[in-house]
Amino acid sequence: MSLPRESEGSTKVAHQTPINRISQRTRNSAPSNRVPKNGRAFDPHAFLATIGEGRKAMLFPKKHTIFAQGDPADAIFYLQTGKVRLTVVSKTGKEATIGVLSDGSFFGEGSLAGQPLRMGTAIAMTDCAVLRIEKKAMVDTLHREHTLSDLFVGYLLTRNIRYEEDLVDQLFNSSEKRLARVLLMLAHFGKEGIPETVVPKISQETLAEMIGTTRSRVSFFMNRFRKLGFIQYSGGVDGGLQVHSSLLNVVLHD
Repeated sequence: MSLPRESEGSTKVAHQTPINRISQRTRNSAPSNRVPKNGRAFDPHAFLATIGEGRKAMLFPKKHTIFAQGDPADAIFYLQTGKVRLTVVSKTGKEATIGVLSDGSFFGEGSLAGQPLRMGTAIAMTDCAVLRIEKKAMVDTLHREHTLSDLFVGYLLTRNIRYEEDLVDQLFNSSEKRLARVLLMLAHFGKEGIPETVVPKISQETLAEMIGTTRSRVSFFMNRFRKLGFIQYSGGVDGGLQVHSSLLNVVLHD
């Protein structure tokens, strides 16, 4: 008995196998590049440079307090231009400088982790332009826009590495090397872009707090660096500090 042949012009009906059905579901569920209603992709740098819902541009003159220890932690800040000093005060009233931030830095991010109050104080070392982002606005945008969350996580990882380096520096290097490293970091040596050889005026007390030594030791090393030509005090009212790349010799010398 011969098998029936398909007539000319007939249409074959394809039956999906389980593999075909799984492949189809995979294609349908694959994430697509979401395009905003305005047709433009999200730009995290534009987000951090402009005001908007939950974002407010603020200007702080030199020596002005941006937030104080014990204030409600209801927002995160992004430093657009300027330098900011972070300090903390112990219960006994002793103050310590825990960091100096420059352009492109986030601070006050403890609010995103559930901190109800500020754990430290942020003070403008120079005239600063800051973007204040409300906690809810930042959290919502981080969940929604992966480009911003990637940038933010990258910043946090870089800063965590810096803290580890600070700890190693504190444990194994002399106070002279620690001071040289802090001055080079303040001048942005080792970072992308052109180093800022002129560092805004910073007191020897603050430098002593940052490297864990006394003011007298900082004064001694600063005078040595100046005589060797590694640094130079700038004139004028601001009285900045010019840092030369030759200061790297102190850090690299065993």
